Amino acid sequence: MKKIALIAGAVVAVLALTGCSKKQEAAKKGEFTVEAGKLKVAMEIGYPPFEYFAEDGKTPTGFDVELGKAVSERLGLSVEFVDTAWDGILAGLDTDRYDCIMSAMTITDERKANYDFSTPYIGNGQAIILTKDSKLSIAAPEDLKGLKVGYQAETTSDFYLEKYAAAHGFTYVQNEYDKVMNAYKDLEFGRIDAVISDSLVAVSYLGKPDTVFKQVWAGTPDDYFGVCVKKGNKVLLDKINSAIADMKADGTMTKIYMKIFNVDLSDSIKDVQ
Repeated sequence: MKKIALIAGAVVAVLALTGCSKKQEAAKKGEFTVEAGKLKVAMEIGYPPFEYFAEDGKTPTGFDVELGKAVSERLGLSVEFVDTAWDGILAGLDTDRYDCIMSAMTITDERKANYDFSTPYIGNGQAIILTKDSKLSIAAPEDLKGLKVGYQAETTSDFYLEKYAAAHGFTYVQNEYDKVMNAYKDLEFGRIDAVISDSLVAVSYLGKPDTVFKQVWAGTPDDYFGVCVKKGNKVLLDKINSAIADMKADGTMTKIYMKIFNVDLSDSIKDVQ
């Protein structure tokens, strides 16, 4: 009897502890975030002007950082930026490492099949960049035939050029990089002939007073960036959409455009709102 009583008591104790553990876990987790009171935002910090480290090498800065701060404030949450490699950023969302992705992520049909996106917050196209002293004559993507072209792997620049080349029947020497800044660095030092990147990324390189780069072609802005959340997290998505709508209406978004790009890019999304 003692043995049975002891066993029964142990079971009750385990169940009680399990119950406490579940309650504690629920308390740690927010209603619509992976951690109560905090919005955890994933980004690949190395993609200026959208996300990069300040001169101290530790502080995230850039357009998406400003956006993340503004959105989290309107949601009444603190914000934590999680630096994540681009090729694993969606997998981290799947496993609840963070709540959302704000990292110049293009809204595509393929991605929308598995994830939810906010309304667009900026429009983007593709651009081809050379060094100012380049002797190459390039006026369109087909002029890249046979050249060494740098781009960040698994981005819209990569997909765009691959499809364009296939459609127009030419090949180029692929130079893939894990970070777009490394492609620009290799272009500067003559290791590649050209870079194709988001036009909004090119702005940060072309706008420097001592820039060594020039833009020779730009496509129509037809890509749109949005905040990516886990499929079905409608509560968080609705709150982010509401925050973005308020920021567009009260001028906050324009202030962020001006701070980062020195131009109001509201028109880049006016037809897709």
